[in-house]
Amino acid sequence: MSMRKKLAALLFGQKSEAEPDEILDAEPGVAAAETLERSSDDPLNQALIELPAEHQIYRLYNQRRQEIGFLPAPRLCLDEDGSLPLELIQRERNRFRTLLTGACSARLKAAKGKHKKSAKAAGKKEKKLEEPAEPPEESLPILDALPYFLLSTDKLYAWLIVFPPVGEGKELSRDMLHQALLEQGIRYGVDTRLVDRLSHDDRRYFNLYLIARGKPAFDGKNGNIVDNFPRVIERVLEVDEFDQVDYTALNLIYNVDQGQEICRLIKPTEGEPGRSVLDQEIPAKSGTSVPLPKGRNTEISEDETQLLASIAGSVEFTGRSFQVKPVLDIPGDVDYSTGDLNFLGDINIHGNVLSGFTVRAMGNIHIGGVVEAGSTIESGGDLVVVKGILGDGTTTVQAHRSIFSKYVENATICVRETLQTDCIIGSSIYCGGEVLVQSGRGSIMGGRVWAARKICANVVGSQSECKTSVTLGGKPCAHFELEITQREVNALEMELEKLECQPDSPVKSSLLGKTKMKLAAAELKLHQLEESEEGGEPEEDEEKENERLECGIAYPGTKIRFGNEVLRLRHISRHCVARLFKDEIVLM
Repeated sequence: MSMRKKLAALLFGQKSEAEPDEILDAEPGVAAAETLERSSDDPLNQALIELPAEHQIYRLYNQRRQEIGFLPAPRLCLDEDGSLPLELIQRERNRFRTLLTGACSARLKAAKGKHKKSAKAAGKKEKKLEEPAEPPEESLPILDALPYFLLSTDKLYAWLIVFPPVGEGKELSRDMLHQALLEQGIRYGVDTRLVDRLSHDDRRYFNLYLIARGKPAFDGKNGNIVDNFPRVIERVLEVDEFDQVDYTALNLIYNVDQGQEICRLIKPTEGEPGRSVLDQEIPAKSGTSVPLPKGRNTEISEDETQLLASIAGSVEFTGRSFQVKPVLDIPGDVDYSTGDLNFLGDINIHGNVLSGFTVRAMGNIHIGGVVEAGSTIESGGDLVVVKGILGDGTTTVQAHRSIFSKYVENATICVRETLQTDCIIGSSIYCGGEVLVQSGRGSIMGGRVWAARKICANVVGSQSECKTSVTLGGKPCAHFELEITQREVNALEMELEKLECQPDSPVKSSLLGKTKMKLAAAELKLHQLEESEEGGEPEEDEEKENERLECGIAYPGTKIRFGNEVLRLRHISRHCVARLFKDEIVLM
């Protein structure tokens, strides 16, 4: 075989038809691919860049192996010690595979170009001579060792792969590596020990090395608030193994002393900038600060890290800020010694509310005893009555949130969220949410219970078939306000008629004027409520599907109403669920 053909076979892996095994042995490249394949069980397998056996890197490898006789198989691993983030490896592996293919192709093309030039010159010389002559040694391709760098997308890491020299090119040296690093601008985080070792390492060629590590940037932590009081109060009573509820355990008033810490601010931290392998600064974001949720009757400390109570009272979170409401503490009963109570904050009554007295509060009301007949209670928040509500038909209780009471008897209740009790007897209930009567006796006997969403009870009605009405859906609280306003208008009209029958006097004139003003205001309010109820938006289908009555047993005499649909029970129903299905009340 001529020297020209041998040279072409060495450079490009082409086999001669006459001597197929003499020039190029492809087994080492295949063996390298098999080595990568066998390493699939290795924990670092995901860091390996797998290339097919016919890849250009194995053509370069086979050429070098034939020149020196022995060469370790290529190993392209991004992370030998398992210290790099898996996200980085997964992001860069496919990109590096493409970059390596381009680099190997360029290396082969460079060698091929030099060889063609030398072959062309040798061909001209052959034309001049009668006999073919081998090209001189100076025409052989001469390529020095080539360090090739792969940088991560964020420029935090740099890898190195070295292509061996071709022909009489220079081997890899320490100075060559340093010069290549300078030309690429890689100046920060260089592994100098690796640089010194690679110049004489047996595996310096066709292996991927992490040559430089940058310093990642660390963003600062955002500020946050550490609360000493809950922002959301759990208004759920747990039932014990005897099916009883301890209403004394539900305390919705969180007391705080003047100057006591409500919450603390953890200040944000500054970001720590990083450094790329190109010695460029990587900016970092500083944490953002959050304001202290300052509300009424609170103040911020001098170091601006604490929210303190400026008065003694109860802490409440209003959705945006903490506020401290004053607390009126009544150690005994509400009677003639205290009179009627009308307070802007919370009221904590340790005793009873005696008959005929009124208690109003903008906040929560906690009553440790009983609400007696003829009393009026109105709470802007939650109402807790530990021992129950014992009315006489004139007792009225309102709460703009939830009511928790041991029992409710002969009273009118209006609650906008949830009513939870052990027993309801002969009362009128208007509830904008759910009525839960499942602890203790868990019975609803007599009267009317109207809930917008759901009623759950163990027993509805009684064996004596007392009339019990259960209504689901609609706007019960709005209807209650309408009834109360109508009664107020009727009472004022009767009072006005009585005054007009009295003889003329300055007192009569004064009372007539005041009564007419009250009547006009009440009539205006009644008119607005009537328009609101008539022009209200109809209920959506999803809301109607959630309306239901769940009970363990329902006795005859019970009337179930969904809007205009009414179902009267004629027989005992056990473990039933009543709901509206296709404009018809069904029991399941």
